[in-house]
Amino acid sequence: MRQTITLTVNGERHQLATDPDATLLHLLRDDLGLRGSRFGCGLGQCGACVVLLDGRPVSACDTPARSAADRTVTTVEGLADGDTPHPVQRAFLTEQAAQCGYCLSGILVRAAALLAEHPQPDEATVAAALDRHLCRCGAQPRMVRAVVRAGRDIDPTGRPDGDTDA
Repeated sequence: MRQTITLTVNGERHQLATDPDATLLHLLRDDLGLRGSRFGCGLGQCGACVVLLDGRPVSACDTPARSAADRTVTTVEGLADGDTPHPVQRAFLTEQAAQCGYCLSGILVRAAALLAEHPQPDEATVAAALDRHLCRCGAQPRMVRAVVRAGRDIDPTGRPDGDTDA
């Protein structure tokens, strides 16, 4: 028996009929067509599926879809402001911090959450925040540099590049 849930994903409100046992990842990828979050381990351990649920990073692969009812979800697709990439997305490009990209969406989402809480983290703080993400490409040092760079690009008010139009 399908269950109807209402949730906001990347700023858009959705009402969806879903299997009560479906995961949030299934709902995002299969019902909404948002393919940025990826299935990795299915156990919430690798980080490839990380999204923000009410601003907090969660593993979408082991989060029941029903637990997102009446809540806000942000995926990697929702980090940008229209055509303007999030500072962490820009920094990853500048630092050439991605190789294969499979784990990248979860890392970008967690990095954005870190920057929202600690706008100018040091390398140790970034490394600790990304520690749960499995990346086999060996790009971790560049990823850490990219997040630190993104922190420098966000002014103390939290606006990218010191933008004063608010």
